[in-house]
Amino acid sequence: MSAGEGRRRRVLLKLSGDCFSRSGQGGLDAEAISSIASELAQAARQGVEPAVVVGGGNIIRGSDLARRIGAINPTTADYMGMLATVVNALALQDAVEREGVETRVLTAIRMEEVAEPYIRRRATRHLEKGRVVILAAGIGSPCVTTDTAAALRAVELGASVLLKATRVDGVYSDDPERNPHAVRYEHVTYEQVLQQRLSVMDATAISMAREHGLPILVFSFRRPGNILRALTGERIGTLVSETEPETLSQTS
Repeated sequence: MSAGEGRRRRVLLKLSGDCFSRSGQGGLDAEAISSIASELAQAARQGVEPAVVVGGGNIIRGSDLARRIGAINPTTADYMGMLATVVNALALQDAVEREGVETRVLTAIRMEEVAEPYIRRRATRHLEKGRVVILAAGIGSPCVTTDTAAALRAVELGASVLLKATRVDGVYSDDPERNPHAVRYEHVTYEQVLQQRLSVMDATAISMAREHGLPILVFSFRRPGNILRALTGERIGTLVSETEPETLSQTS
């Protein structure tokens, strides 16, 4: 069954801050954001219910900031990073709506002048109405990564899969940007990720996904069309799950 037929397919897409800027640069890049927005809009028109958790590392990465500037308390730096995700969320919202698809930004830190507060039932209702839901400010607390926020929101909203867009095209035995001999996996289990400390998501996010049977698909956002492929259920990149399913085209 295709994503546009029968029941709708609800997914959680995690976009790192790197997705919003040019390779190796920070800040916002209009072309990169427009490309993401176009693929999100196409998926929404095909019957996908996409919730999107955004990072903010292209603007501020809290852990790095606290380490480089000793005068900033790590907790304060984390809050600064959360606010950076709101900047990215608003930029993505504007781009998606220029594609003709309704969008809502919900934040874990209240700022009603620019976005709605995150309430699970409200987010679910927006998804049911065919809107792209963009979730910002992590979970609203310091010391928690946006990867963990993505796993939590995926479970809360009943997503069939967590899609993690990264710089590389899956999970490798080592950093492929440093080690040309690193091996790419097509499928790994949660336990393998934790035991081998594979670079997927932080341990809290992986443990939460394992506890709730939430598959994670890791893929590269750098290849045009990959976000749309992942959103509509095409098998790309590396799948993280307890056992390898026949298809990712599950429905909520």
